[in-house]
Amino acid sequence: MKIGFDNNKYLKIQSEHIKERIGKFGDKLYLEFGGKLFDDLHASRVLPGFEPDSKLQMLMQMSDMAELIIVISAADIVKNKMRGDIGIPYDEDVLRLASKFQDRGLYVSSVVITHYTGQEAADMFREKLEKKGFRVYLHYIIEGYPSNVDVILSEDGFGKNDYIETTRPLVVVTAPGPGSGKMATCLSQLYLDNKKGIKAGYAKFETFPIWNLPLKHPVNLAYEAATADLNDLNMIDPFHLEAYGETTVNYNRDIEIFPVLSSIFEGIYGESIYKSPTDMGVNMAGMCISDDEIVSEAANQEIIRRYYDTVCKVVNDQASEDEVYKIQLLMKQAKITTDDRRVTVEAKKRAEESGVPAAAIELADGTIITSKTTDFLGASAALLLNALKYLAGVEHSVKLISPEEIVPIQDLKVRFLHGKNPRLHTDEVLIALALAARSNLNARESLEQIPNLRGCQVHTTVMLTEVDRHVFKRLGVDLTSEPVSNIRKW
Repeated sequence: MKIGFDNNKYLKIQSEHIKERIGKFGDKLYLEFGGKLFDDLHASRVLPGFEPDSKLQMLMQMSDMAELIIVISAADIVKNKMRGDIGIPYDEDVLRLASKFQDRGLYVSSVVITHYTGQEAADMFREKLEKKGFRVYLHYIIEGYPSNVDVILSEDGFGKNDYIETTRPLVVVTAPGPGSGKMATCLSQLYLDNKKGIKAGYAKFETFPIWNLPLKHPVNLAYEAATADLNDLNMIDPFHLEAYGETTVNYNRDIEIFPVLSSIFEGIYGESIYKSPTDMGVNMAGMCISDDEIVSEAANQEIIRRYYDTVCKVVNDQASEDEVYKIQLLMKQAKITTDDRRVTVEAKKRAEESGVPAAAIELADGTIITSKTTDFLGASAALLLNALKYLAGVEHSVKLISPEEIVPIQDLKVRFLHGKNPRLHTDEVLIALALAARSNLNARESLEQIPNLRGCQVHTTVMLTEVDRHVFKRLGVDLTSEPVSNIRKW
């Protein structure tokens, strides 16, 4: 992968900028963290060179002055809300996040349960957290939030929330997902700190949209594609333009809420501490793009991947047609089509020639390898073997796994497990390859090439099973598929 983002520069100037922001407020800064603190794969795809855990690395550089608060909504606990990317409930993710942070030497000071109304599930989760040694605070639903500022800034508003005890100058407020109440938690603390005579400030850390890139820059368009289900819109920040005569980019929800935030700041401090939503942000990612052409191409590819992901979700009743229409509009704005994804073109070409499902992979050196469905292997399983052989320098005609080794596995699948498809899937073919590697040098050398698949691009002409998709994800491969069911005569 070509590098277009300077990660080392990012770690340096981002931490410096946050320290500078702390200094502007005196005693404490509450930093609302949007997006993912680690495993930020979207950022690493659209900003090649950005490490998935860059934000976590940056915090680790400030570990002696930082503490983390994890926020979860009681409503999300009750409805067992799931994180779509890793498939676990929000309450489980709170424990996972806390463990990950602590393993990296970061201090998790507490958990806040917001939107609390006495829900039994929330009480049970609170007890579970306290047994594990976490301090837990409760924040309540405020009538008229966020518009009724008079109520919010009263004993019936923020005044009835638990006061969160903090000890360090940088308080990072994060959550398993959106809608958890991070901003309200920060504002509540500002109100309560002010009453106690503690000087504290607020800032927001959102990687996207990148405020100092053009509105229609591919990176910002890719953010809209990634949030098509939320219907987020990138906009010129009108408050920043009016205050400074400078064009910057923000997104609709922050712009819409800013007048309310200004009123809340005025109610707490006597004046608004910020003149625009852009002022609230501390993101320096735009300053660290080293090659705009590489970044733009990577972002365009992400938009196409998001398109395929969404049309496949529509087939499975997991997304709406409106989401597809939005991404199609973004593709028109970026002046790209699905043909700009090279593996898409080659996979469809192979399928047309063979008359059966096919797949294609683009390797790090730009080489594209294709495969088709056979009597023994599905197209995606065959693709893995073809790619690994190429990377190991093994002739394409060489069989890494003999038919005699595959037939017993097929017999097991059909005769004993009552499956209808005898062909090996990706997980099965990798296990078979590992077994063959014990006595087959070519198989062993091919197996050793698996790490070199990370970051490669794959397209299949039919949708894959959940198992196959999971295997590609664990291999670090960026997968797209045509929105065609793989339930066919083959």
